[in-house]
Amino acid sequence: MMFISFVLAYLIGSVSFSYLITKKIKKVDIRKEGSGNAGATNTLRVLGIGPAIGVLILDVLKGVMAILIAQALHLDLWAVALSGLCAILGHNFPVFFGFKGGKGVATTIGVFIMLLPIPFVIAGIIGLVLIAITRYVSLGSIILIILTPTLSLIIGHYSNSITAIGFLIVILAVWQHRMNIVRLFHGEENKLGHKKGV
Repeated sequence: MMFISFVLAYLIGSVSFSYLITKKIKKVDIRKEGSGNAGATNTLRVLGIGPAIGVLILDVLKGVMAILIAQALHLDLWAVALSGLCAILGHNFPVFFGFKGGKGVATTIGVFIMLLPIPFVIAGIIGLVLIAITRYVSLGSIILIILTPTLSLIIGHYSNSITAIGFLIVILAVWQHRMNIVRLFHGEENKLGHKKGV
């Protein structure tokens, strides 16, 4: 059952809604437009706010669905959390699209909403404030993802296995955003509203 859950989660994550929607509306590959990232932020730059909100919701639901399926299969908590990680891996490295996808922020949000709701809400508020102040989506996203499992440790209410996998998700997110981090340190990261960025 674990293997089934992991595979299903990965396949669900591999459905690139930003690619499909952009291809349908504008007849272009979003990975060759804007920042080259197949995610909601780049969809905003390429198509506008309506399609971007749609992509964001659908990508979040990928993480939610992965967790719900794992829970329906009555897996242990660590396996449920690992299913969420598989969905994020699917989004980042989609088998249907040559393993070139997004950075996994929205799908991570879906996973964290299900696994670490209170830490996520707190981290989400902080992340949104940072984005509003700095207009760096990458900065707010990275801080949100790092803070969520960190706050779960501080709160101490959540399973150690979920928190541990949460930090694996952090490592993946930092790796995916490594170039954004370099640009942030050098003051070269593009802000929300520019053609390139997250």
